[in-house]
Amino acid sequence: MLAELIDPAILGFILIGVMLFAIFVGFPISFTLIFLGFVFGYLGFGHLVFYLMTLQFSMVMTEQTLAAVPLFVFMGIMMEQAGLMERLFSAFQLMLAKVRGSLYYAVLFVSVVFAAATGIVGASVTILGIMAAKSMNKSGYNVRLAAGTITAGGTLGILIPPSIMLVVMGPIMEIPVTDLFAAAIIPGILLASLYAAYVTVRCWIDPSLGPVLPVELRATSMKAVWIEFFFGLVPPALLVFAALGSILFGFATPTEAAGCGAMGSLLLALGYKKLTLRKLQDALVKTLEISALIMVLVAASNFFGAVFARLGTPMLLTDFLLSLEMNKYIILAIVMAMIFLLGWPLEWVPIVMIIIPIILPLIEALGFNLTWFAILVAVNLQTAWLSPPVALSAYFLKGVVPEWDLKDIYIGMMQFMVIQIFGLILIVIFPKIALWLPLYLYGQ
Repeated sequence: MLAELIDPAILGFILIGVMLFAIFVGFPISFTLIFLGFVFGYLGFGHLVFYLMTLQFSMVMTEQTLAAVPLFVFMGIMMEQAGLMERLFSAFQLMLAKVRGSLYYAVLFVSVVFAAATGIVGASVTILGIMAAKSMNKSGYNVRLAAGTITAGGTLGILIPPSIMLVVMGPIMEIPVTDLFAAAIIPGILLASLYAAYVTVRCWIDPSLGPVLPVELRATSMKAVWIEFFFGLVPPALLVFAALGSILFGFATPTEAAGCGAMGSLLLALGYKKLTLRKLQDALVKTLEISALIMVLVAASNFFGAVFARLGTPMLLTDFLLSLEMNKYIILAIVMAMIFLLGWPLEWVPIVMIIIPIILPLIEALGFNLTWFAILVAVNLQTAWLSPPVALSAYFLKGVVPEWDLKDIYIGMMQFMVIQIFGLILIVIFPKIALWLPLYLYGQ
């Protein structure tokens, strides 16, 4: 056996190198992880690798929390198809028609509501672009600031509950999803507030960046605007509050709340006469595709991570970094920088499922709170969505607003990326931003 010639821990480093190379080349992630796990597991500790795979796959299939994933995905897709966000955006922009930068505020307000309703970044950026870009162009808004606001607002879906990423991250880090949801609320609101403060300052310094709405785009009846605002905000807000509130206050498990949310979104789409057999079929197929992708990847990465841990590499890496006797916050900064860089070529799924389990022993050895660390990772990955040259948000926006130059979109995104990094630093310096609400709701 090769383990007699090479230290299994060293074999683990080779495994990571081969895995990253294979992913960057373009091999399918799930099958790459399973194949490499088999090969290196067999080389490292023999036929035990077959039992390890059986154990890891059965653990994923019996993890009840993960059943919430397809239900939350379906809820988000149905909320998107109900067309509520368009009504809410239109009403909010008309209410603030005489305010400088009103469309920026409308985008940020709707993005927070939409993030809580869907948790799907691509859908958020796309719909915000479709809704806002036309009005912004007509009103003479600055393209760079507009693009930055839309992409930054759209990425809030990765953080604000019920985020799919947090649902997946909970079992992997062995943290209750309820704690992660509670911990993510204030950081999400903080980031949205920082965005709003930034556009306010920019529009105050240079009013031409966000002029008031032209007279022809304003409402003729404010009563109609308020009615539109009510029907655009209240139903989705009640649905999100019912689903999220029942989780946070312990009335329902995430899976039970997700089931109720999925049913509620179906009734909302029916109530707003947006539900057709074709749309329902599309929603079910999309849900199946996204859920299957995530679930297979969860199982594959669990197996891969178990092989990697069994080889002993995480403990070797942990011992090495601890032996350097660096300040633990410097080590945390190195970890955050690595996650940020990996967030360029990779989506959150492989990072959360492959990289996080590898560095988890190190974080535990350093004595950091795991809930706080999970929120740092979420905010960090949100930042990576805004980081050129690979930022997917730019391509989502460019796809629906082809007249905007990709260079302007990048420059706009980078402004908000700096705000994101500032928000990340605030959460590092003041951990209670993330930890106060879980402590208040659940105590020690």
